[in-house]
Amino acid sequence: MIRDQWYVVLESKQVADKPVGVTRLGEKLVFWRGTDSKIHAAFDRCPHRGVALSIAENKEGVLQCPFHGFEFDGSGNCILIPANGRNGVIPAAMRLNTYPTFEKNGLIWLWWGTTPPKDLQDPQFFENLDDTFQYATIQQHWDAHYSRVIENQLDVVHLPFVHRNSIGRGNRTVVDGPLVEWHGDTMIYTYVFNRLDDGIPPKKPSEITSKSESRVHLEFIFPNIWQNYIGEDIRVFAAFIPIDEEHSILLIRFYQRFLTIPILGKFVAWLAMPMNKSIALEDQRVVITQTPKPSGLKSGEILIQGDIPIIEYRKKRAELQNR
Repeated sequence: MIRDQWYVVLESKQVADKPVGVTRLGEKLVFWRGTDSKIHAAFDRCPHRGVALSIAENKEGVLQCPFHGFEFDGSGNCILIPANGRNGVIPAAMRLNTYPTFEKNGLIWLWWGTTPPKDLQDPQFFENLDDTFQYATIQQHWDAHYSRVIENQLDVVHLPFVHRNSIGRGNRTVVDGPLVEWHGDTMIYTYVFNRLDDGIPPKKPSEITSKSESRVHLEFIFPNIWQNYIGEDIRVFAAFIPIDEEHSILLIRFYQRFLTIPILGKFVAWLAMPMNKSIALEDQRVVITQTPKPSGLKSGEILIQGDIPIIEYRKKRAELQNR
């Protein structure tokens, strides 16, 4: 996993009034809301006697440990040790290990690193995916490393085989390119040019001169969000949420804005979810068998031209890991 990055880890609706305990990035974490509804995150462990704070009480934004009543604010500071009295001494070490958080678009990000920079910037999201869209969401638990799930969504070669009865119909097995563009330092665009095998070898990326041939493209922002740009008014969004080295959550959203009436628009978005779930399960059946579990530049795999998006992803991932 890549340190010093903003990761989507939860949906906003998953954290309400009570603390929520989850495993993310191989760590047991607790999330809770302050009186201003701001999200806070810390190790799910009381520094006093190791009790899980996910079973604590949220007292107006302060976590009260259920074991001995120690209280911790959103910054991780211990503000009360009942056994020492309200004016008692609190050891400086009696504090929670916390992480910065950010909330927007109905998603919760966690900045996973050791020491956040003083000028920590907000996480990046897709500028062309805004509040004019309505969406529905599902989540799937995968027994796979999140990097493998990401690569599956950058893989344009697998479509006519894994999805031969759904989005890969038509037996378009030849992959021209694919054309990959970097937008800034952490965003990849992949343009898809699959076609029938007519005996003509696949074009090289340098031979593809116009993106207008394919309005459909894939967008990925490091470290873990993606969208399928199907059209101006239809998108499929995904967050690849790392649980640990062998498990992840695939969060899928279908966004639409061709029907703007709020209730009907939301209903239409939900109608699309069974198909999106089915497509993801087609992928899951294959991806969970991949070895080794995490992907990497030196994974022992022999890649081809059609794997260019995956090669670009692996190069950047390795660069970020080695910073």
